Order: sequence, then structure tokens, then C-alpha cells
Amino acid sequence: MNMMRYYPWNVFNPLNYEVARVLDTHPRKVVKDGNAADGDWAPAVDIREETDRYVILADVPGIDSKDIEILTEQGVLSIKGGRALLTAEERNLYQRVERLRGPFVRRFTLPDAADTEHITARSHNGVLEVVIPKAQVVAPRKIVVTG
Repeated sequence: MNMMRYYPWNVFNPLNYEVARVLDTHPRKVVKDGNAADGDWAPAVDIREETDRYVILADVPGIDSKDIEILTEQGVLSIKGGRALLTAEERNLYQRVERLRGPFVRRFTLPDAADTEHITARSHNGVLEVVIPKAQVVAPRKIVVTG
């Protein structure tokens, strides 16, 4: 049985998003997993650990790879980017706008085993894949005492 955190205030999130949609504002996406989200919205991510690496998959449809910036600093991986805002003329053409726009920032605390020097990233079909290899861990060596 997996332990799950209970967030009693989550029942109000749908109401908050519906009010924001009606008033045509975009609330900041609340991230509850301990990783920071900043900006006007935050892409959904999947994180998996494999034997030799960590993989982060982020949904960033409609964002060109040149508009995404990935930084590591002091054990924190930051993914920054954004989707262009609609101009007033473009907004008048739409009957409904649901896709969030504007800048986003996602930050993840990297584990000690992460090799930050060899992180790679690629974007394919609207999914950003960030691969963080695990550093080679030096195995403890037993030293024989003679004499």
C-alpha cells in the first residue's frame, strides 16, 4: 500500500480554475510535490528513475525547442520557457481560449547521484525529455592490514 498525502483544500481548486476561466485570468498552477513552479502556468511532468539515469518528461506542446532554457545551479534543475500571449486582435477571433499562455518555470532538486555535467535534453512531438545520468559511485574498497 502506497502512502499518499491528503490535501483537504484541493476541493477548492476546481472552483478557483472555473472562476479564473470565467473572469479570463490564469491562476498559477499549484505544484504539491515539493518542486517549485513559477510563472503563469506549469507544464505537467513525469519523472522516472532508471538504473543509470533519471528522466524528466515535460508536456510543452506548441513551444519551439529554441524557446526552452534548461539550467542547473547548486543542485537545482530549472526548466524555463513560455508560450506567446494572444494579441488583442487575435483574442477577438477566438470564441474560447483554454490553453494557458505566458512564461513558465519548473524547478527540481537533483539527487546527490545526479551527474550535472552530462545532462541532455531533446524535444519531440511536444514532449521535452531531459536525461540526467547518474554519477559513477566509487564502491568502498576493503584494505587488508598486514603485519
